[in-house]
Amino acid sequence: MSPILILCGGFLLAVLWMDLMFDVQVLRYRGATGELPEEVLSSIAAYYRRVTTLARPMGHAVGLAMVLALLALVAQITREPERRAVSLFSLALCGGPVLLATLRVVPNAVRLGSRIDPAAEQSRLARAICRDHIICLCGITLFVAVQLFAALR
Repeated sequence: MSPILILCGGFLLAVLWMDLMFDVQVLRYRGATGELPEEVLSSIAAYYRRVTTLARPMGHAVGLAMVLALLALVAQITREPERRAVSLFSLALCGGPVLLATLRVVPNAVRLGSRIDPAAEQSRLARAICRDHIICLCGITLFVAVQLFAALR
């Protein structure tokens, strides 16, 4: 199961990296609480419109990688009892970001991409997406590291 888990984790890291290339624009304004500049909002919103709405069905590949990783972790937990502790720890490291992405990041990205909200709300969404993606990046990076370490043992 480790090769599948490492591949899924690597794919998710690549997707997070692409998302963060746009998200980091908000970090220049992290001390400010007001609206982000229009050029920042339009850049981030256009990206999320493309990847959440216009890129279908390719956008479903991310969800598929998440589901595959979770299923492979369940299989690893049940079929490899000697790795149960590593698998359960990995489940927390991967499951947390998957849940965060499913419940908050994707809905926020779809909403930001639609640009139906006032600039203040779009700014809040952009900041929230960036923060959540940084959290996801930490979790998925640790998940891949744990799986790589376990595979090499």
